[in-house]
Amino acid sequence: MLSLVTFFPLVGALIIVIGVRDNPSLARIAALLVSLVTFLLSLKLLYGFDNALATYQFLEEVPWLTAYGISYRMGVDGISLPFVLLTTLLTPICILASWESVQKHVKEYMIAFLALESFVVGVFCALDFILFYILWEAMLIPMFLIIGVWGGPNRIYAAFKFFLYTLVGSVLMLVAVLAMGVKAGTFSIPELMAYPFTLQFQIWVFLGLFASFSVKVPMWPVHTWLPDAHVEAPTAGSVILAGILLKMGAYGFLRFSIPMLPDATRFFTPLIFGLSLVAIIYTALVALVQRDLKKLIAYSSVSHMGFVTIGLFTLNQQGVEGGILQMINHGIVAGGLFLLVGVIYDRMHTREIVRFGGLAQRMPIYAVIFMLFSMASVGLPGTNGFVGEFLILLGAFLASKPVAVLASTGVVLGASYMLWMYKRVVFGEIRNPEVAALLDMNGRELALFVPLIVLVFWIGFYPTPFLDMFHASVQHLLDQASVVKVGVLAR
Repeated sequence: MLSLVTFFPLVGALIIVIGVRDNPSLARIAALLVSLVTFLLSLKLLYGFDNALATYQFLEEVPWLTAYGISYRMGVDGISLPFVLLTTLLTPICILASWESVQKHVKEYMIAFLALESFVVGVFCALDFILFYILWEAMLIPMFLIIGVWGGPNRIYAAFKFFLYTLVGSVLMLVAVLAMGVKAGTFSIPELMAYPFTLQFQIWVFLGLFASFSVKVPMWPVHTWLPDAHVEAPTAGSVILAGILLKMGAYGFLRFSIPMLPDATRFFTPLIFGLSLVAIIYTALVALVQRDLKKLIAYSSVSHMGFVTIGLFTLNQQGVEGGILQMINHGIVAGGLFLLVGVIYDRMHTREIVRFGGLAQRMPIYAVIFMLFSMASVGLPGTNGFVGEFLILLGAFLASKPVAVLASTGVVLGASYMLWMYKRVVFGEIRNPEVAALLDMNGRELALFVPLIVLVFWIGFYPTPFLDMFHASVQHLLDQASVVKVGVLAR
């Protein structure tokens, strides 16, 4: 079942390559149908998933390079399944969002998006480190093309910056992966979690993995590729970048660094807290002075992911569960915000905040939806953003009171830049004649936001089903992280 969910989009992309010639409409319809079927298949995973089990489910294993301890291994637990579902949900939304805005090389664009979905889902399902690495690197290619071909005026610069930042970190991750595989005699992720690496070995491997995961989160100071990538990427590219790709770095910490290298994790936790606090406060201040809507939301993403990394490295139930939930929340809210920017960009072909003002008078439905996602980003009680931030700050308070106090300033700064942005874009008098001629959202655009709005309120008022999904897996993760590896004592 996991292989079907993972590779069905790639099969759909191959069918479009072979069966669709010069018919953009047919390419759009085929890609949308493939992505919707993939989403329905992923719901079957959710239906058959047992929340009470901390072990991997839907396991698949096929011998591959057995002499080197490499096999095709797939499986999901309560930590990885939510990200599979988030990916399969956002992909059809992204394809529908590109329905009218993407007019050149439509067939190739749809192929790139389906391939990207396939590789990303595979990253979350892989239980072999080599398979994980192959899919992790393969994901770069379609994202590079989406930014570089269908992006803005400086798309080539942004695409290469994204590619090089990620590739440099990935090279160090490959060294760490090979070192662990050679040391343990296997690349099986569950087996590596149980292997007793020495403290010195853990520290070096942690740094190698950190080089890759921190770029993908992204953490300060290796975050500078993100604003450029967001500004130049097409709307759907920004949605998938903020909604899914940023989560892969934090997922790497959860899947590898914390359970496999628990002693090094505790050793580096103060460093992670420090970098996360700088990200929360510094990038929030930078967001306050942005003139471009996409750049503002991009810097807010770095700030919000700072909360996530603090939550994960608190190493307590509240913080880790809050971090995972906040990753899901950020995917929903940031995705919605980028879609909202795309709606007005398609009409006015600008993202400059000063060009707007008074949108509430011409686009009242748009203004209401924009307010909802802005408040969810701020963490207003009743929205999904509040639950995640509350759990993270609670976990941080239990781990370190100074960290919790400093992190909470990010909530105030987040409210400042989001309310400032909303006031200037939506309220006030209409001074731009282009704004006076705008039409409100149409049916296709409204359809993009319906599932996201439902999730904003569902998680905001009743987060229990989501927390239950990964509760057992988080507890198992913390049990792994709390055990001092035998190899340390034998060093």
